[in-house]
Amino acid sequence: MTDISSATGLAKPFDPTKHRVVEPRFFEDLKIGEKFCLPSRTVTDANFAAFQAVSGDNHPIHYDVEYCRRQGHPGLLAHGLQVLCFTAAGAGLFPHVIGDALLGFIEQSSKFLKPVYVDDTLYPALTITSLSPQRTTGIVAVASSVHNQRGELVLSGEQKYLVRMRSAVDGGSRPSGAA
Repeated sequence: MTDISSATGLAKPFDPTKHRVVEPRFFEDLKIGEKFCLPSRTVTDANFAAFQAVSGDNHPIHYDVEYCRRQGHPGLLAHGLQVLCFTAAGAGLFPHVIGDALLGFIEQSSKFLKPVYVDDTLYPALTITSLSPQRTTGIVAVASSVHNQRGELVLSGEQKYLVRMRSAVDGGSRPSGAA
């Protein structure tokens, strides 16, 4: 397949490595406080069924509405890990911004602060809170948060990613303070 260069009008071969959602960045290009909103989602019965199939969890608090009501809940209660899944960075732009510099998801912790029920709409976000340079990589820590449609914080946590430094790729100088 070919593309037409607007400058020359000549056809050039298509290069799939140049097909990007956004221009990728390296560790040095990131800034503390950058926020990456993930798409909002309304939790449905299908989400409960999919999570049960993947996790194997079969406790009635998550799958038996009458049991939930006897426990004082208005409906099915989402499993904390099910809510955590909504913070997957791949659902938003963060991994596209990092591109090939993203080496791995290395750590996560979370607190489940409020219940989530069927038909709640969740608004997840990731915000860079620290950047720890190393020799050829850096660790990017992001605060993960999920709010519901009432503006209540239902999950807070932290995720860490290992990201390649530009200097490891192009031979540039190391940033000051790098280990």
